[in-house]
Amino acid sequence: MRKQVAAANWKMNLTYKQAEQLITDIINTPHSLAAHQLAVFAVPFPYLKMVADKVNGKQGVGVAAQNCYTQKAGAYTGETSVEMLQSVGATYVVLGHSERREYFNESNQMLAEKVNIVLSYGLTPIFCCGEALHIREAGTQNEYVGNQLKESLFHLSAEELQKIIIAYEPIWAIGTGKTATSEQAQEMHAHLRSVLATQYGKEVADTISILYGGSVKGSNAKEIFSQPDVDGGLVGGASLKADEFVQIINGLK
Repeated sequence: MRKQVAAANWKMNLTYKQAEQLITDIINTPHSLAAHQLAVFAVPFPYLKMVADKVNGKQGVGVAAQNCYTQKAGAYTGETSVEMLQSVGATYVVLGHSERREYFNESNQMLAEKVNIVLSYGLTPIFCCGEALHIREAGTQNEYVGNQLKESLFHLSAEELQKIIIAYEPIWAIGTGKTATSEQAQEMHAHLRSVLATQYGKEVADTISILYGGSVKGSNAKEIFSQPDVDGGLVGGASLKADEFVQIINGLK
C-alpha cells in the first residue's frame, strides 16, 4: 500500500511557546500510526529544531520545512539552504505551495531546481500543485496541473520520482466559499496519477503518494481519504488544533 500521510502546514503562525505547546499536545493525544502511515509537521524555520527534537524517535513522524533555496550556500541573505534544514532535523521540504507561487512568483522551473537540491541531500520533497478559480471555471484544470508536474518533475528518473510526495491544492476551493467534493478530489488525483503513468508507467505511478490540500478537517478527513487515489492530506488551519489534527491522523486509511 502507498504511504498514507497526514501533513500539517502551520504556515506563518504561532509563537515559539504556542508551537511548543501544540506539538506537545498532539504527541500526548492518543493516536496510532500504522507502518504505512506518516504524520509530518511543516513548521516555520525557527521551530524546526524544537519540533524535530520533540518527535525524535517516534515511529512514522517527520518534520518538514515550508520552503528552501535553490543554492547550496552563498551570499543569499534571508534564504535557507537544504543543508541547514538537514542539520536541524528536517527530513521533508514543502515545495511550490500555492502561496509561494502566488506571493513570491515561484515558477515551475525554479521548483524543478528546488526539487533537485532537496533530493541531492536525501530529503523528501512534498511537491504542491493546483489551479486557481478562473482555471477551474474555464475547464482547463487538468492541462494546467498536469503541466506543473511536467515542467517541475519530468526531468527526474523513475527512481527519483518515487522519492517525492505530491500534494494537490484546489486553490479555487480555499477561502472562496466554494467547496470541493471528495469526488472532485478523486477525479483530479486520478488524473495526476494518469499523467505520471503516461511518463513513467502505471507501476511507478501507483507508488506515488498524492495528498489532498483543500480544507481538510477532522469531520471530513475520513471521507476524503477513503477515495482510492487520495493518500492523505496537506492540512492548514485544522493542523493548528491538536484534537482536530489527531482526528485527521486517525482518518488515514
